[in-house]
Amino acid sequence: MDELLLRSLTPGVLAVLVRRGADFAAAEDAVQDALVEAVRVWPSEAPPDPKGWLVTVAWRRFLDATRADASRRRREDRLDEEPAPGPAPTVDDTLQLYFLCAHPSLTPSSAVALTLRAVGGLTTRQIARAYLVPEATMAQRISRAKRTVSGVRFDRHGNVSTVLRVLYLVFNEGYSGDVDLAAEAIRLTRQLAAAIDHPEVAGLLALMLLHHARRASRTAPDGSLVPLAEQDRGRWDTGMIAEGVGILQAALARDRLGEFQAQAAVAALHADAPTAEETDWVQIVEWYDELAGLTDSPVVRLNRAVAVGEADGPRAGLAELAALSDALPRHTAVAAYLHERDGDLPTAARLYAEAAHKAPTLAERDHLTRQAARLNANLR
Repeated sequence: MDELLLRSLTPGVLAVLVRRGADFAAAEDAVQDALVEAVRVWPSEAPPDPKGWLVTVAWRRFLDATRADASRRRREDRLDEEPAPGPAPTVDDTLQLYFLCAHPSLTPSSAVALTLRAVGGLTTRQIARAYLVPEATMAQRISRAKRTVSGVRFDRHGNVSTVLRVLYLVFNEGYSGDVDLAAEAIRLTRQLAAAIDHPEVAGLLALMLLHHARRASRTAPDGSLVPLAEQDRGRWDTGMIAEGVGILQAALARDRLGEFQAQAAVAALHADAPTAEETDWVQIVEWYDELAGLTDSPVVRLNRAVAVGEADGPRAGLAELAALSDALPRHTAVAAYLHERDGDLPTAARLYAEAAHKAPTLAERDHLTRQAARLNANLR
């Protein structure tokens, strides 16, 4: 396989797809798929017109992806604005596709990335952001996953834990507002909960419901973020909260604690507090201890530092934060918040401004910029 030839043909193939009407990001993904297919096919059957072959395959992949995206959007359009409580009334093949993409021949991380791209409809950039890795790294991971499964028979399905991880990331992407997939993730998790008696499936469903119940209060009319402590709790969906708490309690009663149940327990404590001041932060710290033991995740420890700062005071939170890498996403924003609570407003203002430059979304950047401006105004 002449990799130099493939590399030299790529810009021209990409330009043809764009001229035919494909948007640049979709064209890039289609060309990437065509290159993967070329690596698989050309060694045994080289085409007489390599560029024409790549254009044909890439255009077909683009059309397939466009049709799949349109089908997914039609399914979303059929959903109500909020997912209805109770068992899912109908079942389609989407959940089956999740299991097929989580094939045992793939590592869990590759299976998640491939499923998010092929079934969830997320772009490579969105998946990379969810994994906290560079976009180029994620593109290579997805390409390797496609090559791995290209000649594999799908007679063995992936495991539940991988599918749960996919659904969790799809929900988070939808909940962030970048892509509206949250309701679809809830719908599929309801189907999974109806089909499989598994406490972590129930824990994930509870977690989704408890977060989704607060969705209407997360942004102001101008689109700006509203922090949890400042949200109008009267706008929270109490019916969805009650359903989530009930599902969580039944799962916890089985004494098979998992990551999603522990996260849902934290969300339930926030939902149960009548006001931000009445939040049971001591219990939240305890649940973060459980969660850290289950996952050993630095992001969990970052969230725990915030909880410790609320339960034991900002200096205790800053001490916890000092033990973590400052390269962690939102580390600087957490430091700014704890320094503000500790009364060190100049440091907090500087850190808020620094965190704004690192923010992964426009909404977060604007929020942190406003926080820095507010403190700087008070310092004058």
